[in-house]
Amino acid sequence: MAQGREVDDSPYSVIASNASLSVRWVQGFPKQNVHFINDSTICYPSGNFIIFINIATKKKTVLQCMNGIVGVVATNVPYEVVAFSDRKLKPLIYIYNFPGLTKRIKLKGNVLLDYTLLAFSYCGNYLASYSSLPEFELALWNWELGVILCKKSQPGMDVSQMTFNPMNWRQLCLSSPSSVTVWTIERSNQEHYFKARPAKLPTEDGSFFDEKDLIFPNSLPKDLMYGPVLPLSAIAGLVGEEAETFRPKDDLYPLLHPTMHCWTPTSDLYVGCEEGHLLLISGETLKVTVLNKAEDIPSVDGRHLISPITIVYQKGGVLASGIDGFVYSFIIKDSTYRIEDFLEVEQPVECLMFSPSYKMLLIQTDKGSVYIYTFGEEPTLDKVLEACDGQFQSIDLITPGNEYCITLTYSGEACIWCLEDGAFVSRINLNTPTTVLACSPSSLSVAVGTVAGSVHFFDIQDAKSPQEVHKAFLSESSVQLLVYDQRGLYLLAGTPEGYIFVINAKPSSSFEVLGFVEVHKGILQISTVSVLETDIVEVMVLSSLPETERSSLEIFTLPIILPQVSAKCVNQRGSMRSEFIHKFLYETEHSLSSAVLSFQSDRIYGFCSEVPYICSYLIPKNEHHGVCVLQPHHKVQSKQYGPGALSLSPHGLWLITKAKCGTVCIRDIHTLETFVRCRSHSHQGHGIQSVSISMDGQNILVNGKGDGTLVCLRWRKFGGSLASDILEYSQQHLTSLSTTMEEENAHLRRRQSEFSESEHEHTINENTKLSIDSSQEELAQANNMKEIPWIQQKSQEAIEKEVKLFSSKRREIKRQIKALAKTVISMMEENETVDNIAKLEQQEFGLDLEELERLQNESEEEVTKIRKDVEMHNLAKSYLSEIIKEECWNSMAVKGRSLKGFHIPYVVENFPMKERTDEELEEVNRVLQQKKIETECLKLRKEIIEVQSAMTLVKKHHEEEEEEEEEDVAVRHTSLPNYLFGSLSPDFGIPTSLLSSQLELHSREEKINQIILLKDIIYKVKTVFNNEFDAAYKQKEFEIARVKERNVRIQEIILDLELEESVWQPDFEDCEKPEKTLVVEDNEITVQKHLKPWQKAKTELITTQKTDQWLQSQASETRHRALMDMMGGVLEVKKEDILRMVIPQPAFMAKPDTVWTEEERRQFRDYEKKVKELNEERDKYRKSLEAELKKLQNSIHETTQNFDEHLKKLFERRVKAEMVVNQEELKINNLVFSLLLDEEINSRETFLNNYLVRKQEERRKTSEAVRKSKENLDMYKEHYDNLLAEDKILDRSFKKEFSEIPSHQVDVLYRLFKRRPRIHRQKPHADITSIVPFGERPGSGKLSADAFAQLMKAMDDLDNVNNMPEGLNPLVWNHFCATRRAKVENEQKVKQKAAGLMEVVAFHRRRGDEDEKVQREIERVSQELILLQEQKVKFQLNLTIQILLKQGQVEVENFQLLLDYSDAILINRNIIEDLNSVIRAQGQKKVTSMMETKDIHKGIFQIEWEHKKMEMEMEDLNQKAWDIQMLFFSRERQKFLNEPNYETVIAVQIGIMEQTIAVLDKTHKKNVENCKKLLKKLEKISNQKDIANYTLSCNLREELVAVSERKDICNTIGSILTCEKIAKERYENMMQQQKLRNTSKEQAKQISILEAEVERLKMKTFPALVPL
Repeated sequence: MAQGREVDDSPYSVIASNASLSVRWVQGFPKQNVHFINDSTICYPSGNFIIFINIATKKKTVLQCMNGIVGVVATNVPYEVVAFSDRKLKPLIYIYNFPGLTKRIKLKGNVLLDYTLLAFSYCGNYLASYSSLPEFELALWNWELGVILCKKSQPGMDVSQMTFNPMNWRQLCLSSPSSVTVWTIERSNQEHYFKARPAKLPTEDGSFFDEKDLIFPNSLPKDLMYGPVLPLSAIAGLVGEEAETFRPKDDLYPLLHPTMHCWTPTSDLYVGCEEGHLLLISGETLKVTVLNKAEDIPSVDGRHLISPITIVYQKGGVLASGIDGFVYSFIIKDSTYRIEDFLEVEQPVECLMFSPSYKMLLIQTDKGSVYIYTFGEEPTLDKVLEACDGQFQSIDLITPGNEYCITLTYSGEACIWCLEDGAFVSRINLNTPTTVLACSPSSLSVAVGTVAGSVHFFDIQDAKSPQEVHKAFLSESSVQLLVYDQRGLYLLAGTPEGYIFVINAKPSSSFEVLGFVEVHKGILQISTVSVLETDIVEVMVLSSLPETERSSLEIFTLPIILPQVSAKCVNQRGSMRSEFIHKFLYETEHSLSSAVLSFQSDRIYGFCSEVPYICSYLIPKNEHHGVCVLQPHHKVQSKQYGPGALSLSPHGLWLITKAKCGTVCIRDIHTLETFVRCRSHSHQGHGIQSVSISMDGQNILVNGKGDGTLVCLRWRKFGGSLASDILEYSQQHLTSLSTTMEEENAHLRRRQSEFSESEHEHTINENTKLSIDSSQEELAQANNMKEIPWIQQKSQEAIEKEVKLFSSKRREIKRQIKALAKTVISMMEENETVDNIAKLEQQEFGLDLEELERLQNESEEEVTKIRKDVEMHNLAKSYLSEIIKEECWNSMAVKGRSLKGFHIPYVVENFPMKERTDEELEEVNRVLQQKKIETECLKLRKEIIEVQSAMTLVKKHHEEEEEEEEEDVAVRHTSLPNYLFGSLSPDFGIPTSLLSSQLELHSREEKINQIILLKDIIYKVKTVFNNEFDAAYKQKEFEIARVKERNVRIQEIILDLELEESVWQPDFEDCEKPEKTLVVEDNEITVQKHLKPWQKAKTELITTQKTDQWLQSQASETRHRALMDMMGGVLEVKKEDILRMVIPQPAFMAKPDTVWTEEERRQFRDYEKKVKELNEERDKYRKSLEAELKKLQNSIHETTQNFDEHLKKLFERRVKAEMVVNQEELKINNLVFSLLLDEEINSRETFLNNYLVRKQEERRKTSEAVRKSKENLDMYKEHYDNLLAEDKILDRSFKKEFSEIPSHQVDVLYRLFKRRPRIHRQKPHADITSIVPFGERPGSGKLSADAFAQLMKAMDDLDNVNNMPEGLNPLVWNHFCATRRAKVENEQKVKQKAAGLMEVVAFHRRRGDEDEKVQREIERVSQELILLQEQKVKFQLNLTIQILLKQGQVEVENFQLLLDYSDAILINRNIIEDLNSVIRAQGQKKVTSMMETKDIHKGIFQIEWEHKKMEMEMEDLNQKAWDIQMLFFSRERQKFLNEPNYETVIAVQIGIMEQTIAVLDKTHKKNVENCKKLLKKLEKISNQKDIANYTLSCNLREELVAVSERKDICNTIGSILTCEKIAKERYENMMQQQKLRNTSKEQAKQISILEAEVERLKMKTFPALVPL
């Protein structure tokens, strides 16, 4: 039997009868790492308990934590103690002895929430703890004294593993997924300090990158032109501590992610990474080495490509595990390793750990199973703990509840456990998700409900081999609840849809489904009452009503004779009739989380979910109809927080309550008072899920909801009426059910054989069917066949009966429907033949009017929805267009437009400008006013100086000179040269007298004022040009209007002359009038305008009126029609009509001229004369029209040409204005750059000052630490000197103390005084030294106290009387022994003080080194500050100025001069030009003489050159002709030549693509805005959740404080041990190791020198192949 002890000081609550509960055993599986407490025992936390398992006997021992769930656990093998923390506000650390399980000490720190890691040192009494949020605090404890030696906080550092160095307790490694940090513990006397040293991890590919100094970068380039180059932190404007670690995004590289680490005997670290790399980190230097994998044959399944999850050190390498279920052995040699398969485990391995003796390897899987691999000649793998597949979903006791219990997991694994000691008995797996189980009281069977909606029945008569005997498929919904009544007559199964299935619980009835009862959805609990004396079973169902915040209670009865009369009580669909089951409905005012029905059936007990109360409700005796609201009859505070549940004991006199707080309370059913309370779980593990009690009340099973722990409780004091009532009921109930159980168990055995035979036959049939019918289709049909649930079977049977009953009527209806269908089809065929106007829609032939109406409504809704979407889309587009128009058009004071020429491809654009704001105008006025004041002040100062200087000179002469100087000054100030001014803005008439000289801009304020003035100049330049542009624009408007007027006359002349010429009509393009793009013309709309009905009626009415008016006007114009017929529509002939005049021929001209008369011949001569005169008039008029046409065209061409010439000048003006703007902007950019660089320099200076202040403060601390360490060293050295002096005094005063005895005896005693006992140290066995890689760890065993005790024990042997010299007085011998013992004790103290003195000296030396390092940092910062200040002054004096240089005026022979202006000076350009003119004149003379002599030779060569030229041209022409003939003429080129507007087509295509891109951009922006809105909404919800969580945490803190105040503080047990150690042996070992290290380093240097010499000799003798 397992033993259990309590952690908290307070005992279990004992009420009234002194009855109490204790833990019998606990069953749980590890969720954290398993630890060794000694070489044969392991332990792990589970819920509120720590479970200890003996590896050999599998015996379990339990340690309970009464303050809640157990947090982290650590063990100390040498002392055999276990430390763990609880999880509450301000948690504590408890340390218990093993195997006594007595509390050693309780550690109380300042942590608020939780400890995340605990670790014992391998030697000494040190314990390290780490807490995450909010402190992130690392603390070192002396756990024997219960004090914190030192602590350090690192905010934001989340550590995953913490281990001490097994060879050196002063080193502690903390690793997280992003870093590995080695903490060094420094000790000075009794003071301890933490020093952190992080390891520099390589990048993800295993390579290292050079990390630059961020504070004092030495590799920055030097820029001689643009000022000093500063670090990135200064450019970013950082001046605080963040500047020390600032890195840009591009300079950040992803590093390796450590997963696990382990120490080596050489104090190095092996670190496994998530990316699969294995690192070796030196413990002294923290140098990181990436170990390379040796090239080997790759595994077929790729298992060697692993990323280690856990690693442990072994000799020659490490053992590692991954997620593939294998344990690998990494054989490491130098910087390479080889992977070998070590062991295969069934599941992924989560933790590996060696036993203290390294004879066993503990292997823990991810599910919680524990294996022990024992090393030896024949290694064995033993399974110590086999975990279940998931947490316990449901539990129950197997009837009668005193031998076995059964558990169920979600995956369908059912396990049977022994109630005596919690031992595992057997398991069966359904391999399907399950929900609940229940044990039958009338037979040894178990019912299991599944998610699929079926109930499986198991025979558990043989607990070691349970078998499935039946399966009932109730519905497709999951089975939520399974409840047997007290006598085992019926099994009630509840589903989420609100169906309660009633199943005959007896195996003799083959578990027949009798029917179902329909209740409210959301069933919470089913309670039954089945008393022996009654013939009915009462059932109460509790359901939730969330809409009314109430609870529904439905009570109905099931008679015992229901199986015999089920056909009468159940309808055809399986539902039980209400009149038979007498169903009544009740409701409660408060929502209940649980409710049970009393055995007297007169009241209901409910657990309120909103308030912590347990209420009892009286059931009305009178029958009622409808819903009856129950009022609380009796109400008791539960004193349990969180939602709870109620259940009744088997005899109905106990009310068992459980809640989220994890406490089980047993109450009296009458008074509702608690008489037993036991806390087996905690609220951190979400409380208790279920409670089960045996029939005799002796065993109580409690299952946790979230901690996965099963606890068996037993009575500690159980007697009197408390035990007699339930024992009497148990005996009576078992006696009444004994006969039934025997019969039903016999039926179970038969049922088991039948079920197994049916399953076997079913399997054979399936295999036969599949072997005979192997086609793919039939296989698919066989797979698709599904088992039909019972409720659907009943529905189908009812439907079949109804079909048989009404078959004749159905046939008649079908016949009529077919006739009606034929009629409709004939009507549809006839409809196809009619005209379209008379044709009906196909939907109108539907006979279902409701369906037609529904379709019509759907179509109308769809149309409405589409119309609304379109309207919203149009509204969004309109809104967007208004925003764009307001931003880009309406807000512009000067709209951007262009101006094109008439005949030249010149385009001149104006400057779009916004109106300056009031702030900008106010700022400009302020600067102008300030400049004017400065100018006046300067004039006044000059006048004062001039007046004072005039006192010493001749007045008149001085006045003349003064006037000349004033004029010169005025000239210098008003007319600065353009090349010094830096721009051409004076050419635009812009006053620049207030601008400061570029050589005088030193201060920040002057630069800012200069920028404001330059912006004002830019604005004025743009304004001047815009005025000129507006004048030109108006001129073009005038010219276009004049051309239009002239074109009217030109059009008339062309019509008169009947020419085919086109009239050139200029007009403004869209770029010249951009406002056209904002107005949509009617001709741009290609689709028909949608008109509303009233608009259509109005349009038709207006059209009709206009038609009538036209008809009336046509009817009244008879005069106009007569004029047109008679005189061609005019009363007189105009001059313009001469060209259209025709003289009619006489009628006789139709006859031959031979038959003409004289009169006719005379008329013909008159006709010819008139025709000749008309032709002459026509020629004259045509010539005048042609002259007028040419004159008009020349006038138009001249005026437009003049405008083009003006446009050319305007274009040049635009180019010059843009030059001015760019020049001024360049000056502004230079000033802004200088301001920015000035800010960067100031930021750098501020950072260095802050850094210097921090370093000075650090220096003050280090100096104080040096001073304290020096004082401590002096004090410690003084104590050591005193001890050493006392030791010498004892040695010297020996003979004086024994001067009374003879001298030969004094000599003998002195020799004995110098003699020291030899302590025989047990040498470790050879096999142990060969297995344990760390050997005998320093300080392990009993430490210094045990060594001193052994020494004193050996001194007792020396003090024995047998060792006394002969003839010596016994009193003298006793005095001698006391003196020698005092001498030995003093020597031990001297040795301890000497070791302590070495530590203090080393500590003082380290503090001194730190102080010197800080001093060097301060000196470096001071030097950097001086250099920076020099650069700042140099930057402020060396100004960047802008100089105008004409093209071709710069004469530079060497390009290097462009880069170095250190010796350049500024001189007047006239000097260079005069010198150049002299040189040019002399050179011209020489060139003239040379040209004269050269012309003679030139004539000769010219003729030859022309001849050659002509030959080459001929060849070129021939080649071009051939190329033209062979030229490839593609379709694109043809299109380019044939298409008159090819560029327009390309522009249209480009415009379409730009519009498409714009639409996509708008859609993307809209999606981004929607996502932002959704993000804001989610952030609001998150804030609300955070507030709610904070409120709950505050309430939880108050509750936990209230709970902790009820606990008592136990007395401290155990003795306090000293923290002193033996240091002599350790010092010798350290010196020997140091000596060996020095020797190895020297040998390594010699080897490297010899290798270099060998390499040099090889290269010397190696033949050199020099390429020729």
